[in-house]
Amino acid sequence: MSAVDDKELRMSYRIGRGEQGVLTFEPYKSAILPLWRFKTPDIARKSSQDLWERFEQYDKDGDFVGMDMTRKFIQMGMTRAKRYANHAGGRKYDKKSGEELEKSSTHKGADEKLEASNIFREMWQQCREHKGYLARKEEFMKEQKEWDKQQKRKRKESAVNEC
Repeated sequence: MSAVDDKELRMSYRIGRGEQGVLTFEPYKSAILPLWRFKTPDIARKSSQDLWERFEQYDKDGDFVGMDMTRKFIQMGMTRAKRYANHAGGRKYDKKSGEELEKSSTHKGADEKLEASNIFREMWQQCREHKGYLARKEEFMKEQKEWDKQQKRKRKESAVNEC
């Protein structure tokens, strides 16, 4: 199932900020998550390439939701790898106090994670500048705005009919 064929699913999708919703919107989460890895630069390179291929396939399929979800996973590869580059063990906040932990760039693996982050950053920038993505995003936002208006009208009519 894809959002191309299911208008209700497509219209329930929200672009959101950054990576918002990336781990909750099905069926895309389950389809894309297995491609997402960032442990080493080689793994990040393969993962970002696999994600890019999926992004392009969604473009060919006319599936903006798939494209945007893939962009979010690529962005998440960049930010998660960067977190591991900045914090040993990837933990940004102290478990007990909730205070932000001090950054480090000298811990084991920091350089590898920074390189992995940069690999994803390049791919993320390609996604954001992709002409098909930009056109589909604009189209999607117009369609969603109209859908939301129609749903609001339907709810009003339904409430009036109940009275």
